[in-house]
Amino acid sequence: MVTSSDRGAAEKTARKDADSERSARPRGETFVWVTGMGLTIGLTMILFLLGLVVYHGVGVFWPRHVALIEFREDRSTRFSNGARVLGIVTIEQERDVRDLTPAQLAKPHPADRREKQLFLGNRDAYGQSYAFFGVGDIRTITYPDAVIRAERLEWGDAMFFPVRLERQEGSVIEADDPMFDAHLRERVDDVATQRAEIQRIERYDIGRINLQMRQLELEERFYARQAELTAQQQAARDAGARRMAQLRAQYQPLADQAAELRAKQQQDTLVYRLVTGEQRSMSAGQIVDYYYPNRLTLPGRVQIFASRVWGFLSGYPREANTEGGIFPAIFGTFVMTLLMSVAVMPFGVMAAIYLREYAHQGLFVRAVRIAINNLAGVPSIVFGIFGLGFFVYFVGGGIDRMFFDRALPTPTFGTGGIIWASLTLALMTVPVVIVATEEALAAVPRGVREGSLACGASKWQTIRYLILPASAPGIMTGLVLAMARGAGEVAPLMLVGVVALAPNLPLDSTFPFIHLERKFMHLGFHIYDLGFQSPDSEAAKPMVFATTLVLILLVVVLNLFAIVVRNHLRKKYVADKF
Repeated sequence: MVTSSDRGAAEKTARKDADSERSARPRGETFVWVTGMGLTIGLTMILFLLGLVVYHGVGVFWPRHVALIEFREDRSTRFSNGARVLGIVTIEQERDVRDLTPAQLAKPHPADRREKQLFLGNRDAYGQSYAFFGVGDIRTITYPDAVIRAERLEWGDAMFFPVRLERQEGSVIEADDPMFDAHLRERVDDVATQRAEIQRIERYDIGRINLQMRQLELEERFYARQAELTAQQQAARDAGARRMAQLRAQYQPLADQAAELRAKQQQDTLVYRLVTGEQRSMSAGQIVDYYYPNRLTLPGRVQIFASRVWGFLSGYPREANTEGGIFPAIFGTFVMTLLMSVAVMPFGVMAAIYLREYAHQGLFVRAVRIAINNLAGVPSIVFGIFGLGFFVYFVGGGIDRMFFDRALPTPTFGTGGIIWASLTLALMTVPVVIVATEEALAAVPRGVREGSLACGASKWQTIRYLILPASAPGIMTGLVLAMARGAGEVAPLMLVGVVALAPNLPLDSTFPFIHLERKFMHLGFHIYDLGFQSPDSEAAKPMVFATTLVLILLVVVLNLFAIVVRNHLRKKYVADKF
């Protein structure tokens, strides 16, 4: 018979066993799960963001079907076209309740509560690129084979039905002619060749002449300001005038050649019909490229996709940066990041070596380390203001007064440029390099230093041949972090040299080939300009995602290069070799 005392003893024993089991569990296991959950959430957010950017960035270039939408006759649409619209369905979403009619609110239907956004193109005809239409207002959606989507130099893309091609020699090729597409393609290819020749003439030949003429104009302004010229100065002024006449004589034939090529581009005319029935025309020179979106097979779409991606990466922007390519922004970002890395590495490494290896570890060095750590948290715009005041106005202004005094008051280096932008970002990222280098130097075993000194090597020889090679992977880690932060900064660049559109690259074939004083384009600022300064925000939205994707890929490529170098150094200088 079990008594109450026996049951109490058994319960007491069970509680002791449970307590001992809980005490045997490793402490902090709950926090391990919490931290793991936080890491999972963070990775999920990053992957979701990257997936969103990739989806929208790549989708910009994929050729989609063009839909012909006919509306119900008993419904009125917001668009003035009437009963038919030609466009590309971009998104479908819930309608705002304020856009519903009283009848739709009284008898709700699922189709009436949704709407489609269409990319209409033909901004010159409609005054807008995008419009929303209620799903319940749509009667039919078809995809006609004859529709053309054309990329134009101005007014964005156009979607239309071709009517005829009027040639300069007087012949007319109707759209139903089997040779129509071949003639139009041949003419568009000829125009592309002529456009490339015009760009070569204007960007390189005429650009080189304009640069020399600009320098001679500055020289003439300097001589004009002088009260009296010496014989040597007068001779130099006369030589400059003769050189200016020669350059103008070289300029005119090139300008005439470019004008002749432009006239040839306007010779043939394409007559087309909008979905409203209105007929319009445009010269062949306005067409960058075209295709029949509803006729394309999968290989054809892949070819168009690759062509559009290449044009985006290698072309120059136009239409307030909402059309064309982003090559100047890619090039400017790459050159600026490279110059920043070249500037930040030696200063950061030297400062870290002094603080770790030479400086007396006292109160002053601790204060310097605290200041460096706090400097890493200063807002980037503060560095931009410092760069404007110190690098641009003080250093650049001093260079102008010493070496470019004849160009004053027009500044050469005393204004924003890629060199000052690079140095400003180098100053902003140098704390990252210092901290990473110090950690790498401290990770080298003390026995390496003592063994080297015991063998008779000096302290600098020990640092140069043993400490630095062993800490090179850690130093490269600091460079990776600095590049990742510097390449994506925008705020300080707006003060020290970045512009929305730079006509000339900082690196070209004109002596001295590297022009550090020039302003430049940057992918981060390009994204800001598209997103907040564009006159057509809806048309610029796809370009924002595409440019963001390119910026991410550029940063990844630069970081991968640094990581490959770091891994090579790590394999070469492993600790067990010492």
